Amino acid sequence: MLLAFDTATRWMSLALHDGRQLWHEATWRTPNNHTIELTPAIRQALAQNGLSPGDLTAVAVSQGPGSFTGLRIGLGVAKGLAVAQGIGLVLIPTLEIVARGIPQSAHPLIAVLQAGRSRICAQRFAWTEAGWLPAEAAAIVGWDTLLAAIDRPTVITGEIDETAHALLADSARPVTLAAGAHSLRRAGFLAELAWERVRAGQLDDPATAAPIYLHQPGAAHP
Repeated sequence: MLLAFDTATRWMSLALHDGRQLWHEATWRTPNNHTIELTPAIRQALAQNGLSPGDLTAVAVSQGPGSFTGLRIGLGVAKGLAVAQGIGLVLIPTLEIVARGIPQSAHPLIAVLQAGRSRICAQRFAWTEAGWLPAEAAAIVGWDTLLAAIDRPTVITGEIDETAHALLADSARPVTLAAGAHSLRRAGFLAELAWERVRAGQLDDPATAAPIYLHQPGAAHP
């Protein structure tokens, strides 16, 4: 059984997946209460399914980009479980989890996360035989800059606030917003990505595994 959880932003998600099917999934919004909410949510998910930490064979966590506090807490809990239970650890980039929820499309995909100060962290993806794969590195940009670079039909998904919704609705650029259910960053998709890596033997070392931050803590914002 693989336990997957995502604490990269104020949207938290947790799932249990046995490699064939999803046993449990919960996604909720938290006002920066990751420390208080994560461990009880894990205990509850295991208990509801008649499981204990000893039944886990792997743990997966969102690697970032994301907030410093959320990523630090998530990765800390994941590393602790991996070491204490002697199980595999898998880190999955946050925007790859976002992209996983979008159906196949001939158009390019841009996945986004809120980065504060009216900025977003955005990454472009292209559809391949292996599904959505990154076409470029993630970057922190403003919506105006992102839209100015779009010159062909493009799907946008992820965390989009009300101001951005209004901007996109008024934009003359050829953009389409993914449906809300598809845009939700779900730990079920994190678990499926993680199982692919587990089967391929692509595990992360708890001693060296590190998060990807939106910006380094203490650094000046661009």
